[in-house]
Amino acid sequence: MPTPLEAWVDEVASLTRPEKIDWCDGSAAEHERLIGEMLQDGSSFRLNERTYPRCYLHRSDTRDVARTEQVTFICTRNRRDAGPTNNWMAPEEAKDKVRPLLDGAMKGRKMYVVPYVMGPAESPYARVGVEVTDSAYVAASMGIMTRVGRVALDRLGRSDEFVPGLHSIGDLDPERRFILHFPEEKLIWSVGSGYGGNALLGKKCFALRIASWMARQQGWMAEHMLILGLEGPDGRVTYMAAAFPSACGKTNLAMMVSALEEEGYRVWTVGDDIAWLHPGPDGYLYAVNPEAGFFGVAPGTNTRTNTNVMEALHQNTIFTNVALTANGEPWWEGLTEVPPENLTDWKGKPWSPANGPAAHPNSRYTVPARQSPSISPRWEDPAGVPISAFIFGGRRARLEPLVYEATGWQHGVYAAATLASETTAAATGDVGVLRRDPMAMLPFCGYNMADYFGYWLEMGRRLTHPPRIFHVNWFRRDDSGRFLWPGFGENVRVLKWMLDRMDGSAEARETPIGLVPSASSLTLDGLKMSRESVEGLLRVDPSDWAAELDLVKAFFEKFGAELPRELHEETDRIAKQLHSSSVA
Repeated sequence: MPTPLEAWVDEVASLTRPEKIDWCDGSAAEHERLIGEMLQDGSSFRLNERTYPRCYLHRSDTRDVARTEQVTFICTRNRRDAGPTNNWMAPEEAKDKVRPLLDGAMKGRKMYVVPYVMGPAESPYARVGVEVTDSAYVAASMGIMTRVGRVALDRLGRSDEFVPGLHSIGDLDPERRFILHFPEEKLIWSVGSGYGGNALLGKKCFALRIASWMARQQGWMAEHMLILGLEGPDGRVTYMAAAFPSACGKTNLAMMVSALEEEGYRVWTVGDDIAWLHPGPDGYLYAVNPEAGFFGVAPGTNTRTNTNVMEALHQNTIFTNVALTANGEPWWEGLTEVPPENLTDWKGKPWSPANGPAAHPNSRYTVPARQSPSISPRWEDPAGVPISAFIFGGRRARLEPLVYEATGWQHGVYAAATLASETTAAATGDVGVLRRDPMAMLPFCGYNMADYFGYWLEMGRRLTHPPRIFHVNWFRRDDSGRFLWPGFGENVRVLKWMLDRMDGSAEARETPIGLVPSASSLTLDGLKMSRESVEGLLRVDPSDWAAELDLVKAFFEKFGAELPRELHEETDRIAKQLHSSSVA
């Protein structure tokens, strides 16, 4: 009798009708074979074997270069369960619409069956998924990003406890592209895209959208968070998890080279993107990184912004939609100050500045996490690491100080739920457009965000040692538009203040928005910063924050009566304190 997995694979094969079925085992030999298929079909190219051994450039279809949120749906029986921030379709409607696109979609193609584990293989917190795909690029990338093959099949056995994901590149027509999530069935369908965020179904689709639904049912959390360990001079490591919207330095913080390393402060990387957090018997939250690789944005990455990932990228890496130098090496904007001569752009054409960027702005690298010099000795600890602090942050030119601490869990959830970031011209064409992105989860929460906020509040009540909650803003500017904070490796100074707060050795002053450092409590030795700059970084302007509260109230109206009352209470409390400080 077939196992539940075998029965599902047979069902998918009868729908998509592939020419051949290939069960992936996750071996190095298989990876080389998949790469060979990509080289043969002309979608990928071998890079300079001397400087980038076992590295490859993949070029996607020019219509298929990013996540497509407008065709990403949460498919629940009750529309209310998806909430106002998700696209929704009823499950049967979604299947009736998309099944014809999958009918015979793999004719003449090979179907790869990719069984994989999310999380450390021996961890009780790990989960099994199975992706069926007709893309060798997807199968090879999943081999880097997850733990593929026998490790997953042994864990699964004859059980039906796996998350099935059906992916086909289809005809790559943007009008026939859908990414469907059926959380009640723990099922994913994706058709019409080969781009990583739409096609590597273990990543955002499973590890966040489906997992967030599972987590709420089962009593844990699936969050869009990096995980880092800050080692102090005494050798003790304190673990923190942090959530930022795009273009706010998330990956760079996770792999930061500390500016205070000579003083004994070092940053260890546990994960750069996703955290699964479970309450431990001691009342702390324990986090595991469900991924085995990094799927990062290439442009802007260089030895100054992220030395560790740059070192990791020089072997066993798949680059997607970057430019190619004359000597067969990858290149992207920001890698060097001056572009090398005779570049080939991401479309495979000779590049000139008049034709736009050489690398696509969303070009990527897919690299094994173990290759980063900063990888933590505990990054695959089956028990996870205990989280002492949550950090949230966005890009705000004026409003928010460099860092503040929430006065308690409820206030911290409020600060996270109201997280916002200003867009940049490079990303959208418009500068300073404010976008709310609660907990940096707006595109990734698999259910009603009002319930999500309530679940966060409930989790804090369940923990005897909830993480302290902080908010950061690396991007505050002065009146002339100049950044006040140097960022990158200097950000460890802010992490040190957090560590000192948790140890009870750092001062903070009370403000209506939270606890802000006194200038003397920040370690600023060696930074050439004027007193005015430091004051500007830490300023809390009541009139600016009063205007911000009006925007917060408008955002909360989206959730109606379902928004937890605690968030309204925090809005009212802050408003009263702002009024009092203005009068004073």
